[in-house]
Amino acid sequence: MSGLKQELGLAQGIGLLSTSLLGTGVFAVPALAALAAGNSSLWAWPLLIVLVFPVAIVFAVLGRHFPSAGGVAYFVGMAFGPRLERVTGWLFLSVIPVGLPAALHIAAGFWQGMFGWQGPQLLMAELGTLALIWLLGTRGAGSSANLQSIIAGLIVALIVAIWWRGGIRLSDIPFPPISQVPVSAMSASLAVMFWCFVGLEAFAHLASEFKNPERDFPRALMIGLLIAGSVYWACTVVVLHFDVWRTQGAATSLPVIVVELFGKQALWIACIIGYLACFASLNIYIQSFARLVWSQAAYKPESALAKLSKRQLPLNALNAVIICCIFCTLAIYAFSVNLDTLIIYANGIFIMIYLLCMLAGCRLLKGRFKALAVLGSALCLLLLVIPGWKSLYAIFMLFALWLLLPKRRTTSLHSTQL
Repeated sequence: MSGLKQELGLAQGIGLLSTSLLGTGVFAVPALAALAAGNSSLWAWPLLIVLVFPVAIVFAVLGRHFPSAGGVAYFVGMAFGPRLERVTGWLFLSVIPVGLPAALHIAAGFWQGMFGWQGPQLLMAELGTLALIWLLGTRGAGSSANLQSIIAGLIVALIVAIWWRGGIRLSDIPFPPISQVPVSAMSASLAVMFWCFVGLEAFAHLASEFKNPERDFPRALMIGLLIAGSVYWACTVVVLHFDVWRTQGAATSLPVIVVELFGKQALWIACIIGYLACFASLNIYIQSFARLVWSQAAYKPESALAKLSKRQLPLNALNAVIICCIFCTLAIYAFSVNLDTLIIYANGIFIMIYLLCMLAGCRLLKGRFKALAVLGSALCLLLLVIPGWKSLYAIFMLFALWLLLPKRRTTSLHSTQL
C-alpha cells in the first residue's frame, strides 16, 4: 500500500492530466506550430496524437498494474532493479533547477501583461505562485484536482468563445491536401508540438491516489490526452484563421485575438486564464516531485521526508521541494540565467524519462502492450536525437547519477510480467 490518501475519481483525474498537458503551452505552441508549418500544422496535431498514443497506453497499463507514488522510477525499479530506480528518480528531480524557474517565469509573464510588472515584481509573483502551490498541496490531491478541473473548463470555454465570436466554421478550416504537406515542415512542427504532451510522467506519480486506480487511472490518462490534443488543435485553427502569428509573438497571439474580438477590457480574462493554465502545470509537477521524494525516502522510515501528515499527505517532502524551488528561483533571478536554454535542457530530461519508462514496459509487459512499448522506445530515441548536442545534458546526468549515487542496501525487487 502507498499510504497516501486515495481520493481521486475519474473526472478529477481527467482535469489533472488535461491541465498538466495544456499548461504553459496552450497560448504559445499553436502559434509556434503555425510558424513552423503553416496550414500543414492542422494535420500535424492528429498525427502527433497517434504517435503519442503508444507511449500513453504504456503509461496507462503500467500505472494500472503498478500504482505507486514513485511513478516512472518505480516502474523502472520493477524492471531493472533499485539502483536504476534511484537514478531515474533523481533524474526527474534534476528538472527542478532547470525547468521550474522557466515555467514560473512564463506564468509570471501574464501578470506583466496585465500590470506591466518588471524585475522584482515578477520575482514576487513567482514566489507568490509557489506559496499558492504549497497551500494547495497541504489540502491533498483532491483539492488540486477540483481546482484544475475548473481551470480546464475555463480554457475550453475561452476557445469556444473565440470560435463563436470569430464566426469560425468547420468549412472555413484551411486543411491542405495531404499530398501537398511538406515532410520537412511536418517534422519541424512535430518537434515543437511534442512538448505539449510532456506531463504523462508527472501524472504517473498520482496513480496510487485514485480510488480505483485499475479502472480510472488509464481512462483519465487517455481521455485527458484526447481533450488536450483537441484544445491544441482548436487553438491552432484560431491562430491560422486570424493570421496574427506572423506579426505577433507566439505567446501573445491568443491574447491579441481576444482583444480584437472582445475589446481591451477582455485582456485581463485571457491573462488570468493563461496564468491559471501555467499554475495548473506547475502544481501537478511540484506535487509529483513531493510524492517522488516521499517514496524514495520510504527506504529510510526514520527520515522526516518519509513521514506522512495526519491527512496522509507528504507535507515534509512538499516543504523540501518548495524550498528547493525558492532557492533555484532566487538563483536564476540573481544571475540572470537564460531561461530558453534551461527549457531545452529540461526537455532532454523528460525524453530520457519517457525512454526509461518505455524500456521498463518492454521488460514488464507482454503481447500487444510490449509491442507498443517497443514502438514507444523507438519514438523516444528519435526525439532524443532531434535536439542534437543539447540532449547530451540528459545523457550526462543519467551516467553521472549512475556513477555518483551511493549504493543502498535494500531487498531486491523481482520483475513481474503481464
